[in-house]
Amino acid sequence: MEPSEQSTNGPLLRLTGIAVHYGAVVALNGVSLDVQRGEVVALMGPNGAGKSTVLKAIMGLAPVVAGEVHWQGDRLSAATHEIVQEGISFVPQGRRVFTHLSIAENLEMGCLYLDDEAEQARRLEAVMELFPVLYPKRRDPASAMSGGQQQMLALGRGLMADPDLLLLDEPTLGLAPIIVTEVFEKVAEISERLRTTIMVVEHNIKGVLDIADRAYVLDKGNIAHEGTPQSVRDSTILTDVFLGRANPGQASED
Repeated sequence: MEPSEQSTNGPLLRLTGIAVHYGAVVALNGVSLDVQRGEVVALMGPNGAGKSTVLKAIMGLAPVVAGEVHWQGDRLSAATHEIVQEGISFVPQGRRVFTHLSIAENLEMGCLYLDDEAEQARRLEAVMELFPVLYPKRRDPASAMSGGQQQMLALGRGLMADPDLLLLDEPTLGLAPIIVTEVFEKVAEISERLRTTIMVVEHNIKGVLDIADRAYVLDKGNIAHEGTPQSVRDSTILTDVFLGRANPGQASED
């Protein structure tokens, strides 16, 4: 099968046997997973399970000692700073906006590689339309924004690359409940309106299961469960992994 056929018919993203070691610490132990085009895929599990490490492995930000990442049918071998040009955008935990820059300047940082000023302006307008709270503040420094507004800015900056896949690491962390709901609504809108494929690491179980198409539960660097959101709700897997009762070497599926 030609790569072009794989990119159309196969998974958009495939991880095969990914192992990540930080010295003697095994962060991921042969993790394999797929993401289909158009899906919202949730990664869940307790602290230290390896959720964020999966995203970092995709972006070349983790010491991968075994396994491969395949993107649109081909092995992903681009350097970290070039991966965004491949169509993958990463919104890290903690928002990490440039507080000394304006909102518009922060957004422009999301497509620094783009030389086409007209296309950059088009993307900026599209992001402002998607996040209308940003437009009236576009010339203000990001430091003047609330935590929720900064998260919207971080999401918007990720979308400035016009990605096929958006990786989100704990997008609701540290936000007030009303803002958490707004963030989940916006992630769902990005999926439905822009047809962007999304992989999201999230500690808010109910919120992420409400918007996900599929879910992976990680435990101690292994996949403990793969299935639909309903399969997660119907099983005891989350209770098991959070209480340390799961067998991390035996993944369940549904």
